[in-house]
Amino acid sequence: MSIEQAKSYLAQFGRDKDVMEFPVSSATVDLAAEALQVIPARITKTLAFQGENGCILIGMAGDAKVDNKKFKAFFGKKAKMLSPEETLAATGHAIGGVCSFGVPEEVTSYVDISLQRFDTVFPACGSSNSAIELTCDELFQLTKAVSWIDVCKDWQ
Repeated sequence: MSIEQAKSYLAQFGRDKDVMEFPVSSATVDLAAEALQVIPARITKTLAFQGENGCILIGMAGDAKVDNKKFKAFFGKKAKMLSPEETLAATGHAIGGVCSFGVPEEVTSYVDISLQRFDTVFPACGSSNSAIELTCDELFQLTKAVSWIDVCKDWQ
């Protein structure tokens, strides 16, 4: 089960007990915000893209959208999201619970600056009814992000 994969990964940092599980779905930004009683922008949506050498995961604010021009400028190629099947195969997490916790080592994670306006944010934890509250620094460290990037629009 994907949530167990994420919890097992978070356990090495002593954060597995901080994973929240809900009796309702948190599979979309709006559903997660409702379950957590926070504004949608504080939800970290993690999207999977085709990278040069496999899967790229980008955590971004719930109100942000990928800016294709910025994406191409940073990655040198057009943004191509993975299908739900490709995402599950590459990360071990199904759509609605995608996160950078417990993913294979060949998956590269980034976080978008759209999240930095918040003290804490809420990424999923491998299932469509889970989340964890993290500071932006914790999110960066726990996802083993390569860097903060600026590839989103419509959040400012």
